[in-house]
Amino acid sequence: MRYAPVREFDHGISAIDSGFKRPLFDAIHLLREGRAAALIDIGTNEAIPNVLACLKAKGIAPADVRYLILTHVHLDHAGGAGAMLQHLPNAKVVIHPRGARHMIDPSRLIAGAIEVYGECLFREDYGELVPIPADRVIQTFDGFTLDFNGRPLVFVETPGHARHHHAIYDARSRSFFTGDTFGLSYRELDVGGEEFIFPTTSPTQFDPEAAHATIDRLMSYDPTHMFLTHYSRVGHTGRLAADLHRLLDAHVSLAEQLKDAGADRDRLLEEGVRDLLVRDAVAHGSQLSRAEVIDVVDIDAVLNAQGLAFWLDNRQSSGAS
Repeated sequence: MRYAPVREFDHGISAIDSGFKRPLFDAIHLLREGRAAALIDIGTNEAIPNVLACLKAKGIAPADVRYLILTHVHLDHAGGAGAMLQHLPNAKVVIHPRGARHMIDPSRLIAGAIEVYGECLFREDYGELVPIPADRVIQTFDGFTLDFNGRPLVFVETPGHARHHHAIYDARSRSFFTGDTFGLSYRELDVGGEEFIFPTTSPTQFDPEAAHATIDRLMSYDPTHMFLTHYSRVGHTGRLAADLHRLLDAHVSLAEQLKDAGADRDRLLEEGVRDLLVRDAVAHGSQLSRAEVIDVVDIDAVLNAQGLAFWLDNRQSSGAS
């Protein structure tokens, strides 16, 4: 598979590799409509040189970037927003209202990320979070339509992965920009042009019922493609939606089976998620070895296991059975 740091699609859409963690892991999507440009998700501070280089190569002046759209404020999607905005003099940040306050004052966002990742890993991966000025923020609502130089972008509430998540529907391409709400799909696991997909159940707001409902709502638009942050465009949306429903149920079933495993629970969850994803990749037809599949999915397998543990603990603390 030939690596390309920028991938081009029709309808003025490009995917820029943010460089986070590994190649083809974290995509930033660039939309161009006439002279205007918009970015959807931005990765971490380390992505900024990649984005500026792409804009320069395409002849797009930073002043022509009108919007920096964040699907949600998890830091692999939004960590570099404040620093990026310093290079985009005319851009507004378009964001869910539940996430806006955390980008204007990122102190609670930082504290939450340190709780999940630990301070050393947080600093290594995300560096310094730059606050976004409140007067450069546009807060959305369900059904909000952004006029992007005559090209309407519709914002749809998509909980399940995070309560402050929205997806963006582009009628021009009949596609959604889904952040993390339509799962994760890495090009290394494609087989004969058919994509492999799996859900993200990562901490701390995973809600399986909401995740199922979100998939159904996205599919109600009959989209031809989805643009995922991890990693970029997928088609075959009907099959992929069915796979996501099935694998969401499999993740929840695994958690239910291990809920009383005591001190071994978290380790067994991690091993179980790895096994689940390897089995499904093999069933999909992947010729990669077990170790090679794990190398592709391991970051997410660990986070999925942590999210399932959070979900179990929160459910038990709330008195749910």
